[in-house]
Parts: sequence; C-alpha cells; structure tokens
Amino acid sequence: MAAPGAGTGMTPGTPSSAPGDGSLQYSLILEHLVGEKRKPRDVIPGGLGGIPSPIKTEEQKMMERVMESCAFKAALACVGGFVLGGAFGVFTAGIDANVGFDPKDPYRTPTAKEVLKDMGQRGMSYAKNFAIVGAMFSCTECLVESYRGKSDWKNSVISGCITGGAIGFRAGVKAGALGCGGFAAFSAVIDYYLR
Repeated sequence: MAAPGAGTGMTPGTPSSAPGDGSLQYSLILEHLVGEKRKPRDVIPGGLGGIPSPIKTEEQKMMERVMESCAFKAALACVGGFVLGGAFGVFTAGIDANVGFDPKDPYRTPTAKEVLKDMGQRGMSYAKNFAIVGAMFSCTECLVESYRGKSDWKNSVISGCITGGAIGFRAGVKAGALGCGGFAAFSAVIDYYLR
C-alpha cells in the first residue's frame, strides 16, 4: 500500500492547492466575511462596545432627558436633603441633654410628649435647611456643568462657592466670602473622595 501523498510529489502534512480541498473552502469563507458577498448589518448605536443594546424608544429618550434635567436633579437633591437633614436633626436632638427643658422652669422634668415635640421641631428645621442647600447646590452645579460643557471637579468647586456665598451673604459681605471659600473647599474635598 502506498503512503499518503505518494506519486503526487508531496510529503504528508503539506497543504495542497488542488480544487476540492481546504483552501477553496477557506477562500469562500473569506469571501462571505470580508468580500463582495458579505451582507451589511444594521449598526445599533451603543452596541459596538461589547454587549449590544436595543434601540431606545421615544418614551425612553424622553425619560432620560427628564432625569438629566437640572430641575429633576434639584428636586432629587431637595428630597434627599430633607430626609438626611430630618434624620440628622432627630439624631442630634436625641443626644442633646437639654431637649424638652423649659428655660423658665429648669428644675421641672420634661414629659415624653415635650421631648418628642422638640425632637420633631429640630428635625424639621434641619430638614428644611438641608433641603434648601441641597437643591441650591445641585441646581447650581447642573447649570455650571451645562455652561462649561465639562464634568470635572471645577464644577463642584464653583457651585460650592456660589451656594456658600449666597447663604453667607445674608449676614454680610465678609460672611459671604467666608461661606464661598468654606463651601468651595468642602465641595472640593467631597468631590476628590467621591471620584
């Protein structure tokens, strides 16, 4: 029995170029992948980075625009500030030894109702203040980011200065300058640790 490739002048294991072997199939596959017979595919936006994503409907695009708007961000920060401020106010009232005491009669022990009333008042006061500051900062940051067209640490510093200056300006120019500097520095530190 003759060995494979005997009589053809080829050694076993060398590729052949005769029709009907693997090289023809390889060229047909290449023709379908990159040649003239390749079928064009629909390009899905956002699907080029790995996981394909479906094309968004008009309702989804509208919801994205609403959620990216400055009004929505300010409202979200206002609600978050209200909740956080209320919790912080109730917590500080809970550890304050003078909650519920009447300054006119310091020797009288306050009732549980009076203590809860004072805790609620302090919680509501903190909640309102945190909500106002949160809404001012978030809205200002969104407007600064829209104006600059960039999303970096400078936005939070600028909006912190504007917010702190506006809050402190009610007590005078010096307090406004201190509020601007202090709030800008605080915003820079928070932005540094969050990014």
